[in-house]
Amino acid sequence: MADGRHDLVVTNARCVATVDEVRRELAGGWVAITDGVIADVGTGLAPSATTSIDATDCLVTPGLVNAHHHLYQNLTRAFPPMTDKPLFGWLQSLYPLWRSIDTESVYVSAWVGLAELALSGCTTSTDHLYLHPRGAGDLLTAEIEAAQDLGLRFHPTHGSMSLSEKDGGLPPDDVVADDDEILAASESAVNRHHDRSHGAMVRVALAPCSPFSVTEDLMVRSAELAERLDVRLHTHFAENAQDDEFSIATFGCRPMEYLERTGWCTDRTWVAHCVTPNHDEIQRLGAVGVGVAHCPSSNMILSSGIAPIVDLRAAGVKVGLGVDGSSSADSASLWLEARQSMLLAKLRNGADAGTARMALEIATHGGAGCLGREGEIGVIAPGAVGDLAIWSLTGPTFAGAIADPVEAWLRCGPTGARDTIVNGQPVVRDGQLVSGRLGGMLAAHGALSRRIQQLD
Repeated sequence: MADGRHDLVVTNARCVATVDEVRRELAGGWVAITDGVIADVGTGLAPSATTSIDATDCLVTPGLVNAHHHLYQNLTRAFPPMTDKPLFGWLQSLYPLWRSIDTESVYVSAWVGLAELALSGCTTSTDHLYLHPRGAGDLLTAEIEAAQDLGLRFHPTHGSMSLSEKDGGLPPDDVVADDDEILAASESAVNRHHDRSHGAMVRVALAPCSPFSVTEDLMVRSAELAERLDVRLHTHFAENAQDDEFSIATFGCRPMEYLERTGWCTDRTWVAHCVTPNHDEIQRLGAVGVGVAHCPSSNMILSSGIAPIVDLRAAGVKVGLGVDGSSSADSASLWLEARQSMLLAKLRNGADAGTARMALEIATHGGAGCLGREGEIGVIAPGAVGDLAIWSLTGPTFAGAIADPVEAWLRCGPTGARDTIVNGQPVVRDGQLVSGRLGGMLAAHGALSRRIQQLD
């Protein structure tokens, strides 16, 4: 901070919901950012700064954290053969299209998908990139370059599949690799891209796709490699009853026992969905510190069920939020997923169980826990990264919602972020992307989508 001035100060907020350790909510609050890091938070007279953003009549929250996604899938949204299918049929309808992705389509789909997330207040996203067709090129680097161009904080995974249709899996033969090849590529991705510094813009995790698309040996060896490299682990888990039945038939146990016997029950693991654990399994997940990315819209659209997030949180599980693949949820709005999580918690556990503050916690602090970045992202506190979402609470949508700005944020709507700030820099300003490339990217995306959906 030169001459006592911060780089950026957000002032005059109707409320700053910090989601800090004591969950402070500051009426008339301000947030000061210097060198990409939050320097101070308070109320009253704001400190001086090179740049000021007026948040009058706005709720300010930590930037939202997306803990599960498949960005390339926005190339096949609302594709008719899959719209009435549950999980396994949905996958089998789409694999023949996805086998044609390449670096160009992954770059463009990642750019557009991350832009969509930024407009919904997301500042940090992961991506589960498990599809690597032969000859497609370096897809992980392509999507990292898209995130860097757009300015979002990115924590993608090097995903993998090793069981094709001939081996009893679901994917076609030309999109899988053998275990040794996958592990070598995983280690190379970590060595090239993983930044261990505080506030890193890029980190990488390891992510065998699911129990029905990889070998048990790959699960075991991936856990060992993640331990050696000190990176996170991610996979799909207990997604629906069909997933449970497959595990029992194939491995002779439920998904929870399979996770335990492959060495994945550690606090470096976060799983996606977790719809069908029983009471005992919920307690076991909490005891070891596993994280869960809750994907409410995807779970509903695929008729997978309602994840028991209230019970998971009570057991100590770090529950975050995920938009999931754009071909299942067909939307990548973290605001929408936060609202859905609130509504489903009410439906499953009672009207008092699902609140807007619970949803805000899982969309921020919980996502940070999934990614192993608590205290760094998903919180407004000195020393955390300068990632904020500013939400206007004005206009017909919020008329009458004057008593509680946090509840108003999710009970009213729909809404997008007025401003999204990453590392102290605006990515969205006044509801529009700062980047001037959106029009060109959408045109390129349209052409690629038509090619991949075989509509030309």
